[in-house]
Amino acid sequence: LNMAHRRRGVGVGRSGAAKKQFAKKADEMKATSLQSALDTVEKLRVKLQDFAKHHQTEIQDDPAFRQQFLQMCAPLGVDPLMSTRSFWSKTLGVGMGDYYFELAVKIAEVCFATRSKNGGIIAVSEIQEILSRKKKKPVHRGDIPIAVNKLKSLGGGFRIMEIGKTSMIVSVPTELDSDHVQVFSLAESGEGCITTDDIATQLGWNHERADRVMKLLLSEGMAWEDKYHGVSFYWFPSVWKEQRQAELLS
Repeated sequence: LNMAHRRRGVGVGRSGAAKKQFAKKADEMKATSLQSALDTVEKLRVKLQDFAKHHQTEIQDDPAFRQQFLQMCAPLGVDPLMSTRSFWSKTLGVGMGDYYFELAVKIAEVCFATRSKNGGIIAVSEIQEILSRKKKKPVHRGDIPIAVNKLKSLGGGFRIMEIGKTSMIVSVPTELDSDHVQVFSLAESGEGCITTDDIATQLGWNHERADRVMKLLLSEGMAWEDKYHGVSFYWFPSVWKEQRQAELLS
């Protein structure tokens, strides 16, 4: 019995030693793999810097090219817009980061100026059209979400929402739930104007639910009420203007 017990003890000891060796080897492989990944990322960053040097003018002046460059930077954790004293600011010029902050300020100004008319919700395309007219040169649509993202840190509820086929900038802290978004989408398909009956019929809601949603949108100024022969017609200025602009461009 003692011999058998000793043999089992030896077996357990060897098994424990083997597990430690396997664990040690696994840790070494993980460390090697991690270092290899870090080396690869660093090489890619160097190549990205070389690319930026050779294409400085295109990145600064061509909105589409700039968008592609930023997409290349993102997976590597590089944000050339953040620092004003980094390699990126020296290579790309102070203007790149400042461009987005300047654009963010202009967007905020338009949002504040139009809030009394649209309740703090405005189509990205409308912002683009207004700023392009003010700046007397085109503002690239893809630059607007980046600029709005800069405004988030200031609070105030700045964000972009997708409503139907339209991207909207919301500049108020009002929480809009899925019901409000559905009503906006319905208004988009109804030329910017709907009634409570439209909401109840097309969305399958009861009138109490429709009234709850419209009460908030009316109180925030995101919708206007127009009564005709006892029927309330609800107009959505941000949606209506988006559709009018699309008609003019078509």
